[in-house]
This record gives sequence, C-alpha cells and structure tokens, in this order.
Amino acid sequence: MLNIPNIVTPEEEDAFFKLISENVKRIRKEKKMSQLEVALSIGQKAPGFYANMENYAHGKHFNLSHLFRIAKLFDVSIEEFFK
Repeated sequence: MLNIPNIVTPEEEDAFFKLISENVKRIRKEKKMSQLEVALSIGQKAPGFYANMENYAHGKHFNLSHLFRIAKLFDVSIEEFFK
C-alpha cells in the first residue's frame, strides 16, 4: 500500500481559497469594476458563479485560468492574489 501523507488540512485549504477570494474582491473594488464586468471579461456566462467564487461560497473557488485572466484584466501581477 502507498503511504500518502496529508499535506494540508481542510481548514488550511479553506483559508488559502478565502485569502485569494478576498484579494480578488479587494482589487476589483479598487479598480471600480462590478462582478458582472469581471465575470463577462473572463468568459464566465453566469455572474452568480463568479460571485460565488469571489465570496468562496458553496466551495466555489478560482482556478489558475481565472486568476491569470483576472490579473491581466486588473493589470496586476498574479502574485497579488496570494499575499
């Protein structure tokens, strides 16, 4: 049998996704953009799904493609979402 270690706890993972969501939301507000504008700009057809990701609701979170596109849209380094 393989001995697969637990690398992170569910709480650590939640905190990581919440940090990213909070930073995306903060920067979006600084750029004075609506959730709808950002959602449509990154190719999301459903602004509600974007809102869930931005608020880390129902376990929805941004993936790397989302973060790459949002960073380009906001004209910031992708690293800003992880600080």
